[in-house]
Amino acid sequence: QVQLVESGGGLVQAGGSLRLSCAASERTVSSRAMGWFRQAPGKEREFVAAISWSGGRTSYADSVKGRFTISRDYAKNTVDLQMNSLKSEDTAVYYCAARVKGPSLRFGSGWPNDYGYWGQGTQVTVSS
Repeated sequence: QVQLVESGGGLVQAGGSLRLSCAASERTVSSRAMGWFRQAPGKEREFVAAISWSGGRTSYADSVKGRFTISRDYAKNTVDLQMNSLKSEDTAVYYCAARVKGPSLRFGSGWPNDYGYWGQGTQVTVSS
């Protein structure tokens, strides 16, 4: 069973930066697209960013486009999310997941139901 472990969350002031990392227990995820999602209290889990199996194709939610960057390190078997110019509305628990459903597991999707092997999440709190 693949395990994903997120890290890097914390408390930061508005305008600041954080870098989240998602470490995978197995290299099988290197052949899958990976995604970052977030969930704020009382809200549904929402898409943040996704990256294809090769790293050559990325996609972002409109709310984070231009501020967040998703990348993957095959040597470390990690997927990172660089978050800049953070806003109070970015406050949430951030989760990473691997694509497990859909016509192609190699390319990202914005739908949480297309993903599995969810990590436990890491809390990001942005103070205004």
